[in-house]
Amino acid sequence: MNIKTYILFAFATLAFMACSHIDEDERLIYVKPAAVQRSVLLEDLTGQRCINCPKASDEIKLLQEQYGEDNVIAVSVHSGPLGFHSTSQLVGLSTDTGDEYFNHWQFDYQPVGMINRKGGCEYTTWNTHIREELEKTAPVNINLVVTTEGSQKSVQANVTGVDGNITGKLQLWLTEDNVTAFQMMPDGTRDMNYLHQHVLRAAINGTWGEDISIKEGETSISQIYSLPTSSEWKAEDLSVIAFVYNEQGVHQV
Repeated sequence: MNIKTYILFAFATLAFMACSHIDEDERLIYVKPAAVQRSVLLEDLTGQRCINCPKASDEIKLLQEQYGEDNVIAVSVHSGPLGFHSTSQLVGLSTDTGDEYFNHWQFDYQPVGMINRKGGCEYTTWNTHIREELEKTAPVNINLVVTTEGSQKSVQANVTGVDGNITGKLQLWLTEDNVTAFQMMPDGTRDMNYLHQHVLRAAINGTWGEDISIKEGETSISQIYSLPTSSEWKAEDLSVIAFVYNEQGVHQV
């Protein structure tokens, strides 16, 4: 379903004067949507066995305090050689999906971050890249609608074209905050009660999302997706994240 925005101009006439005929193509005039401020996606490819990863987590906290959590949207992708999968004794936060991302980007160190998927960089440079991305406007706008019926939860993402035509992918993720699990610390010790934030739990609509093509001024209404569940996840700490991306990077999150 596509919705295009128009303004219908009404032409009044003076009293007792006949109305002039207006051609149909002159009545509907397209009005460009207003510019939308861009939010920034920060993908932190991290690991529980990575001694410098807590420093990157601290940097994320500072960045969100500086720019706002709605402007810098962080996702901790536990993965790679320093990630850890659950065993019978210890909780691991790595996922097969996270490992697929890490292997795809072929990074050779952790922690490593991607700002709007424009290459990997060290956490000490994240502020500069984020500031540059925040100064831009977004060519699309995303609105999420989450619905709960009993124990079932679903989400729908509505994407509106704002500037030009965009072809790429729509990706939906599920993340969880306040997850207690072990973490290696910068001093070499192991914190068994470390509180992890923004943990990637699942890719809702596939590892790489789904194709999307949106024209300026139109709204693409996606299908409704059922949210995955697990008895190990706390519903009150779950978040749904959606973003549109292509080979140029992330356009909006």
